[in-house]
Amino acid sequence: MRQKLIMLAVVAACAWTSGAMALTKDEFNTQKDRIEADYKAAKEKCKDLKANAKDICMSEAKGVEKVAKVELDAQYKPSPKADAKVRDAKADAVYDLAKEKCDDLAGKPKDTCVKDAKMTHANAKGDAKVSKTPTS
Repeated sequence: MRQKLIMLAVVAACAWTSGAMALTKDEFNTQKDRIEADYKAAKEKCKDLKANAKDICMSEAKGVEKVAKVELDAQYKPSPKADAKVRDAKADAVYDLAKEKCDDLAGKPKDTCVKDAKMTHANAKGDAKVSKTPTS
């Protein structure tokens, strides 16, 4: 189940993907406003939740917002460095969400969950570094 939740987070974080062409300043501002509105709406949905369910909801909303903003920046000013920032933001968002979900557990299951989240995060960061390394 944990893997399904992590994959769901990845899908949510990837919901807004960047295109191949750079944006104009007006398009950038319009998209930025949309991201902020989407974040406010997602945050509002979390308002009625309690305890860790609220924390999970907020973590997901923040993660989606951060990834969307980094993707928007990468689309506005495309570069290999911007692409690396997108990969890092996605890995961080998935990790933060996974850590929040671990808070519902206690004892050894929680320790295992946190360890798995850290390992997944480290692997994602490593994959991001490998993919930005130039090939000969």
